[in-house]
Amino acid sequence: MAVLLMVLAAVLFLFSVSSALLRWNEVRYRKKGLPPGTMGWPVFGETTDFLKQGPNFMKNQRARYGNIFKSHILGCPTIVSMDPELNRYILMNEGKGLVPGYPQSMLDILGNRNIAAVHGSTHKYMRGALLALISPAMIREQLLPTIDEFMRTHLSFWDSRIIDIQQMTKEMALLSALKQIAGADSCSMSQAFMPEFFKLVLGTLSLPIDLPGTSYRRGVQARKNIISMLRQLIEGRRASKLYHQDMLGRLLRTEENKYKLTDEEIIDQIITILYSGYETVSTTSKSIWRLEKRKGLRIRLI
Repeated sequence: MAVLLMVLAAVLFLFSVSSALLRWNEVRYRKKGLPPGTMGWPVFGETTDFLKQGPNFMKNQRARYGNIFKSHILGCPTIVSMDPELNRYILMNEGKGLVPGYPQSMLDILGNRNIAAVHGSTHKYMRGALLALISPAMIREQLLPTIDEFMRTHLSFWDSRIIDIQQMTKEMALLSALKQIAGADSCSMSQAFMPEFFKLVLGTLSLPIDLPGTSYRRGVQARKNIISMLRQLIEGRRASKLYHQDMLGRLLRTEENKYKLTDEEIIDQIITILYSGYETVSTTSKSIWRLEKRKGLRIRLI
């Protein structure tokens, strides 16, 4: 009986402490002018629910609080906007005092010189350097034919095989992007690059807690390993003095570029391009697969 009472007392104590912490965190961010929403636990916020539920977390919060709500995600107090017009206004008026923010874990792992982390004149300069890589003529004559050839070759290996569509789609998205950046060199570095890149991606979607075994620590280490690979690639390109038609080759040809980036800036842009392409292409591909599966249709490789 005494043991049961002690257990009950411990449960009640933990419940009281938990309720007090949740209440304190809500009161802490209850400031005038902030939109409605919940903040979750101190430090952790609602990160666990965000990572566990994925897009459904945002949908559920929007159903409760509307298109604009507050939360605490990935270690950051956050105002989430799911209003298309407001988002467009923010992105189109960056120079007027409205600056998009990113979680600390994402900034640490993608690099503080990536195009998403800089603002003002630096952002315009880097954007110009990247836009120079993808002119309409270049997209039509080089980029799309290269992607088409890669996809046809890659998908041919899927025929008559039982595959993990989610894993294979991730690999395909990364390898395709790596091909555009590193050209022929992507084949020799892809096997070592892929596992490190996947750790990097997981690290950006984690709390910035630098402890052994955490996704953040693994992501930071993966960034270091990827930087080492890219530095070796850049040094090899400069030593060979060969003409390369891929994105890295064009970034390194300083005599042809109006926008000249340092090696650190080039590496951060490459990581960001790979990250952005990987997230959008792999997510879209998986969504198409789910849609086809829900309709009961059979996917055929053509």
